[in-house]
Order: sequence, then structure tokens, then C-alpha cells
Amino acid sequence: MSKQLDHMGVSAFCESMGMMIRSGIQVDEAVDLLQHGRTKTGGILESGLAVIKEHVDNGEGLAAAMKASGIFPDYALQMVEAGETSGKLEGILFRLARYYADQKTVSEKLKNAVTYPAVMILLIIVLLAVMIRMVLPSFSAVYERLTGSLAASSYGYVRWAYVFCWIALIALIIIAAALLIGYRMWKGGKRESVEALLRKSPVCASILENMAMFRFTSALATFIASGDMQDEAVEKSIPMADYGPVEEKLKRVASGMLEGHSIAQAAYDEELFEPTYGRMLLAGERSGNLENVLERLTDLLEENCSNEVDRLVGFVDPLLSGILMVTVGLSLLSVMLPLIGMMNSVG
Repeated sequence: MSKQLDHMGVSAFCESMGMMIRSGIQVDEAVDLLQHGRTKTGGILESGLAVIKEHVDNGEGLAAAMKASGIFPDYALQMVEAGETSGKLEGILFRLARYYADQKTVSEKLKNAVTYPAVMILLIIVLLAVMIRMVLPSFSAVYERLTGSLAASSYGYVRWAYVFCWIALIALIIIAAALLIGYRMWKGGKRESVEALLRKSPVCASILENMAMFRFTSALATFIASGDMQDEAVEKSIPMADYGPVEEKLKRVASGMLEGHSIAQAAYDEELFEPTYGRMLLAGERSGNLENVLERLTDLLEENCSNEVDRLVGFVDPLLSGILMVTVGLSLLSVMLPLIGMMNSVG
């Protein structure tokens, strides 16, 4: 199976195709222009464009050609196919470009929120290891060469520095190991187990839920724009949430729609969105502006995701910085106090 494009690669492809189709260029000509406009060779997109060009020249549609290349996600393929069927390919391509650009932004922000604490923890572990291995032994060696009650009474400070550094080092190593195990489990197909642990933290649970709702709402807006019926659009959009608790809510919304409720009413009854957003959806549906309201909700949910991640970073950043300063500061203070006492006594 070919390696797939990342979010920005899919976004760039869809936006380029959308702009050329809007300009009146046929799909086969657009693919040819996009292929020859690339200067880099040997990349994923370059090899994919060659396959797409071959299939388009043989009379196949863009969706079928993209599928044959093997570099696009299923959601993009479904939407392009829906766009071709409904005659709204241009609009769908622009929506996909925005969708994957937004996904990239949110994913990068979340990745940075996880990477920064991990780097900080590793830095603190290295500093503590240096303190235990080099700094504290050097001071101990100096004090041990001294004689008399003055030096003997000072050893307690150094022992406390050793104990404090060892406790902090062991605790941080455990945290780092837990993060590494969690990452390996996430990548190894045990994502649900990791999510179950993260849900115990209100901040993490809120981030996961907001991201799932953002993905669902964005997909729903695109499916409805492609001409799908509301119930079909909801069914197709549920897997895009990719988060168990939210998917359960969405399935209940779908069941409500089967009982005759509209999407807005079913979502409102299930409290899928917070009350303000739910009323927006109801008003949009009654006024015939459901598609526009869904776009607005997508923007608001993306903003909520960014704010939640910033809030998490805003909590973790000063916490880790504080641990670093307190750990190093107390350790150095513990080994400097005996020296200060000696200098005062000599003076």
C-alpha cells in the first residue's frame, strides 16, 4: 500500500485542483498542469500525480483516479466522488482543502502541546542526573576533606540534597516512561485504552471531545454541501469523529432522525452541542441556512480546540518550569549552605 499524503499535502492538492477547475480548466488538463508544475521529483505526490494522470487520460473520473494512486484518505475520496456525482466538484475541493488545513493546524497544536512537556521532562531528568553524578559528589568531596565539628554538622544539608534529587529523578523517570508507553500504545492500536485514561482528566477529556466534534461537524457540512440527505450525511460523518463517547452520542442522534426528527432537533435533544450552538443549529435549519450554520459551528469548534490546547499548555508550562527551578535551586542551596556557614565562621 502506498504511503498517504499528510493533511497539508491533501489540502494543497484539493485547493490547486479547485482553483484550476474554477478557471474553466478540465480535470485532465488540471492534473497535467499540476504534474508539470512540480519541480521536486520522487515524492509521494509526484508519483501519485503520474497515476492520476494515467487514469484520467483513460476516461476515469477524478475520484477513481485518486483512489488508484493510493495516496489519499478515504474521506477525501468519498467527498470527491460525491462532488462529481452532484456536480459540485469545485466547491467540494475547496471544502476539502480547508478541512485538511484545519486538521493540520489542530493536530500540530496538539502535537506541540505534548512535545514541549516531554522535552522539558527530559531536560529536568538530565539536569538531575548531572547534579547527582557530578555536582553533589564534588561538594561532598570538598566537605569530607575538612575536619572538625563545623564540616561534620554540614553534611546533613548535602544528604538532604541527595535525597531530594533522587526522589525527583525517580518520579520524573516514571512520568517519562508512562508517556512513552502511552505513545507506543496509541501508535500500536491500543488508542482506546489511552483515551480511557486521558478522559479521567477534565482538560484532556474536553480536548478529545472538542476535536471529535470538530471533525464530525466539518465532515457533516461537507457531505450536506455535496447534496447528501441529512440522515445519510450523519451516518457517513459519524466515523470521522474517531472518538468512542462522541460516536455513541452521534449514533443516538442518528436513531432520533430515524424516528422522524430533523438533524438539528435530534442533536438538540441529545445535547450534542452546548445549548448556544444547539440553538444556532435549530435556527439555521428553520431558516434554510443549515449549511452556513454548520460552517460557522466548524469554525467555533476549531477555535474551542485551540483554546483548550492553549489552556493545557498554559498550565503545564509554568508547572514544569517551576519544578525545574525548585529542583535545581533547592539542590544548589543545600550544597551552598555549608560553604556559607564556613565562610561566616572563618570571617
